Amino acid sequence: MISTAGRPDGQPDLKKPTALRGVVGVWDRELAVTVLGLALYRKLLTIHGDDEFIHLAEGEEKMIPHQVALGNKLDFIDRWGKILTVCCVVIGILIAAVLLYQAWQVTLQIK
Repeated sequence: MISTAGRPDGQPDLKKPTALRGVVGVWDRELAVTVLGLALYRKLLTIHGDDEFIHLAEGEEKMIPHQVALGNKLDFIDRWGKILTVCCVVIGILIAAVLLYQAWQVTLQIK
């Protein structure tokens, strides 16, 4: 529940976060920063356009292992980016649900 400490009228302070909400909020922000970092890393890997064309012509055989390795890296980054994005959204929705529930509980106490 929301703490009433520090309020002279005994009413709960809706702006004061609970410890759990604060920890989960920080964790959600860290996930968001990680997702942005993965997106930036992916962009840096593909900045040269090496992933746009398949090199099959004569003399380009040496590019094939590089492209396979780059494709594997991009698949790994994309998979973790999607997983972490879903986690971040779910945690954000849970935080919003807890905030709405606590606000609803406060309105029941005020009446």
